[in-house]
Amino acid sequence: MLQPELAEKIVREVERLLQEEIIVVNTEGIIMASTNQDRIGTFHEGALITSQQKKKLIITEKDTPQLKGVKSGINLPIFFQHEVIGVIGITGDPESVTPFGEIIRKMTELLISENYYGEQFDYHSRGMETFVLEWLQAKEPSADLFERARALTINLDLRRTAVIIELEQREHPLSRDMWSSILNSFSTNKNDVVTRSRNERIIWLIDCSKSQQPKSIKHRLEQFLLFMKNNFGISAYAGVGQCTASSSLYLSYAQAERALKLARRNKGIIFDEELILEMITGEIPSEIKAEYIQRSIAPLLTEKDLLETLIELFKQNHSLKNTAKVLHIHINTLHYRLKKIEELTHLNPNAIHDLFCLYLAVLFLDE
Repeated sequence: MLQPELAEKIVREVERLLQEEIIVVNTEGIIMASTNQDRIGTFHEGALITSQQKKKLIITEKDTPQLKGVKSGINLPIFFQHEVIGVIGITGDPESVTPFGEIIRKMTELLISENYYGEQFDYHSRGMETFVLEWLQAKEPSADLFERARALTINLDLRRTAVIIELEQREHPLSRDMWSSILNSFSTNKNDVVTRSRNERIIWLIDCSKSQQPKSIKHRLEQFLLFMKNNFGISAYAGVGQCTASSSLYLSYAQAERALKLARRNKGIIFDEELILEMITGEIPSEIKAEYIQRSIAPLLTEKDLLETLIELFKQNHSLKNTAKVLHIHINTLHYRLKKIEELTHLNPNAIHDLFCLYLAVLFLDE
């Protein structure tokens, strides 16, 4: 429980309040951390007595010759869950330092409790993340998976919808406290499963056995994304798979991944069931898309005006009038540019086949 790293942290925190020498000692009387580095690793008989008797020990100048490794001051047992796990000692005139003793002990015990529950959160988070990722990869849940699910109070028999929430990249990873606050913010159905995935994703497996309408899921996601923005200044987006049997959850997760690709570009929430063309384009490898761009619109990549014109044409649903208006050009100029695009690419923006080829190229370029 009381490791050297934690003992060192306690010393650093306490020395902000007192100028006196401070030590943290284990239950065997060995000094683990101190403001005086020379004392670390040495034996402190007063701390051993304090640990054994489970009560405060005041050491005066008169006592120091009788006890090994001590200085005058006060020694206080550190309790955790009603057991002594160490001792904190404050060197100095006992009358001067005793009034601070109880405050220092309480502060120390709070630091230890905070560290303990933080470690428990990390342990549970890692366990849940490992379990969920194995579950999502399993095409046929094993007996071991069912056993672990029972231990985590997760019902593997329910139909579920997989949701992947991705946080925008940041310079520094989120702290344990931030993750705790984020995961606790989910006002979930008791059968929902929420876990982090690495430091930039949240996997949310929603119980849809009693019907969870996309509208309801979207509202809950919108509330969460707003919470992230308002509380942490972090933007996030989400891909949502379709409701499926628990044994086929990997399919819903793959759908959520596919939807997330578009959500990442649009900075929003995308449901897989909304996808049509993206169902196909999402499966095309990036190197094939790059080659496709080279075969189709490569000559436009150095022609800024022409490329901008083509992109706007698609944004305006092939309305020449609206495209010219948005680009602030005459309609004749637009016709000239479209002719130039055809000359360079050998694809006619007015022919449906060629137009679709151009549209795919722009779509891939945007990716």
